[in-house]
Amino acid sequence: MVDVVRRAVLTGSVLPTGAAFADAVGSSGRLLGSEGTLSALDRVRAELRGLGPLEHLLADESITDILVNGPDEVWVDGTAGLQRVGRVFPGDEEVRSLAVRLVAAGGRRLDDGCPAVDVRLEGLRVHAVLPPISTAGTLLSIRVRRTRVFPLAELVVSGTVAPLMAEALTLMMQQRLNFLISGATGTGKTTLLSTLLGLAGPHERVVLVEDAAELNPAHPHTVGLQSRHGNLEGAGVLDLTELVRQALRMRPDRLVVGECRGAEVRELLTAMNTGHDGGGGTIHANSADAVPARLAALAALAGLTPGALALQAASALDVVVHVVRDAKGRRVESVGLLELDPVRGLVVRPVLVDSGTGCRRAAGWNEFARRVGTAGSEWEPERTSGPSS
Repeated sequence: MVDVVRRAVLTGSVLPTGAAFADAVGSSGRLLGSEGTLSALDRVRAELRGLGPLEHLLADESITDILVNGPDEVWVDGTAGLQRVGRVFPGDEEVRSLAVRLVAAGGRRLDDGCPAVDVRLEGLRVHAVLPPISTAGTLLSIRVRRTRVFPLAELVVSGTVAPLMAEALTLMMQQRLNFLISGATGTGKTTLLSTLLGLAGPHERVVLVEDAAELNPAHPHTVGLQSRHGNLEGAGVLDLTELVRQALRMRPDRLVVGECRGAEVRELLTAMNTGHDGGGGTIHANSADAVPARLAALAALAGLTPGALALQAASALDVVVHVVRDAKGRRVESVGLLELDPVRGLVVRPVLVDSGTGCRRAAGWNEFARRVGTAGSEWEPERTSGPSS
């Protein structure tokens, strides 16, 4: 059935639309019954426009990544961690066919001359690798963009954010401090960023700059810019660096870079040093203490020296929020202040730390409280100096 409709689409006798698919299934001459017709129609749609045999995995809202390691292994990642689905494809030819179709739908090609490709589709980010670059058959890595945004209160209930952390993050957004969310892959940086942007004032204009559009904040005035790969001739590239420059001309109240991964960090820091407060983004780092080194590495790509980066970052950025993922799940591990130490250089001084057994105040509490606190509240700076437990 699927092969018949696929051939009809390729020859042009059937248009790639839902109504045309339904007509093709109905005119196939097979006695399927109403339930069988609907099932066949779902299969045809999945094969020709969706993820084929992987389509059913999209129905599970907890799944964020689908990983295909050749025809014998399919894994999913989500709230329960990595789990093996088992064998889904009859052979590698079917995996390759799906990969080629998805890449073609994204406007690029996947073949022996271009064996590793990353494309963006509606709601999906697809990365494919062909043998012999891959040693285990055709590889597919599919990131699923979920439209649901988690309110901060829900993250508190789930244990992702400690109550005191939630108060600190809310004050950070209200006082328009510039921030970075750091963490490893899959720790929930983008999810947390979307949640925090929902706390921005409804009168503010939020401009998002992303490599792949994933942010979906619950905010009434949000516009997004997404980078673009070059065409087959390599022309038409729009990278994050250029998009940050364009975003600055769009009157942003808050400028947000979905993920700082290259030279665009220079433009972001420059913007934050010239009156654009309340901005933020995410950055890959193994710990909050590793953020300064990560920033220095990215700044080097933009031609900034470590000294220049330290001065720029200390002036531009206020807070580093670090998230982790361990056996207990995803968690905001720390909130810290990015500061310039005369001896050690750029450092992150912890304000709140949650090791998984409870949230405690740390050495930067007083300074953070001075920046966001209100006299008479629990955020008023402590009279004693030094860290408190």
